[in-house]
Amino acid sequence: MNHLEVRGLVKRFGGLLATDHVDLDLVRGELHAVIGPNGAGKTTLINQLSGEIIPDEGRIVFDGRDLTREPPNQRAMAGLGRSFQITSVFNDFTVLQNAALAVQAHAGHSFRFWRPAASEPALTKPAMAALEQVGLAARAHTPVAVLAHGERRQLEIAMVLATGAKCLLLDEPMAGMSPAESEAVVALLRQLKGEHTILLVEHDMDAVFALADRLTVLVYGRPIATGTPEQIRNHPEVREAYLGDQEH
Repeated sequence: MNHLEVRGLVKRFGGLLATDHVDLDLVRGELHAVIGPNGAGKTTLINQLSGEIIPDEGRIVFDGRDLTREPPNQRAMAGLGRSFQITSVFNDFTVLQNAALAVQAHAGHSFRFWRPAASEPALTKPAMAALEQVGLAARAHTPVAVLAHGERRQLEIAMVLATGAKCLLLDEPMAGMSPAESEAVVALLRQLKGEHTILLVEHDMDAVFALADRLTVLVYGRPIATGTPEQIRNHPEVREAYLGDQEH
């Protein structure tokens, strides 16, 4: 059974057809990248998968459960986690406290009980495990305010992992990063794939082709091709629409 199954997804904004009857299948444990030119509808698609936007037509099924009309918190409880969806990153709190808060929020507790989150083993143990996964364990007691940009992105991924998400929706996790920071995130995603199902929207084509098991190409909200990196690299319609004469 597919881990995430999308059928006939449609989203219109006035006269604009932003998502044009998208079908998408994510196999358990794969890293599936969605690429396309600016304005192709990639973020609109991921917003529908995470529940930020409700589609006009179509179905979103995760682990056999229809989530099409479910709000983001219900999707998170089902194991569908979006990077950068948790906006309550507290600069004055430590890295570990932020990750523990993500665990606490996922368990259905209010953020106002943050003080127990800083010391409760039931919260700090999964939080620390997530930080170890993303390579931030040594920064656990560092205030978020002093983290580098790349480290903040790693923390946001850790906060999703700390909730126990089985499928990660990552919307441009390498945006604004230096080459060294991008390399660190590529290494992290390579480590996570297989253990987690990952849908990656990313403009860094070198990273995409290095990481993806399969890719789907969107143009004007419509998927024009799905295949392995090699199949997409050599697809004439894809090269014309997006890759141009670039060599990857």
